[in-house]
Amino acid sequence: MEVETPTSEQRTLAMLCHLLVFSGYVVPIPLVNVLAPLTMWLIKKDESQFIDHHGRESINFQLSVLIYAVPCGILTCLFGVGIVLAILLAAFAIVAPIIAAVKANEGVWYEYPLCIRFF
Repeated sequence: MEVETPTSEQRTLAMLCHLLVFSGYVVPIPLVNVLAPLTMWLIKKDESQFIDHHGRESINFQLSVLIYAVPCGILTCLFGVGIVLAILLAAFAIVAPIIAAVKANEGVWYEYPLCIRFF
């Protein structure tokens, strides 16, 4: 399969797939940080391999963060040490999508570190 060179519009839409996760901080709807990029990805995935890749990466990362938050919550409730992990996870969940959005805007086929690839 040939790798396409993304157009400006494709780079912008891929960047939005990553930045839409921050709508969860604005809109008080549970899981909007997953639903917003999922919606964008479902609408635009067939238009471009680049958008498809970044949409999948964004959704997989958000699902991974949700999974990583469970042990943090359990460790916080049981021992109190999970709070440090939760703070580190929160910082990672903020910084990583920003880096991914910048890379997408540059046309790079970026993959999140520590991301479980569900699809």
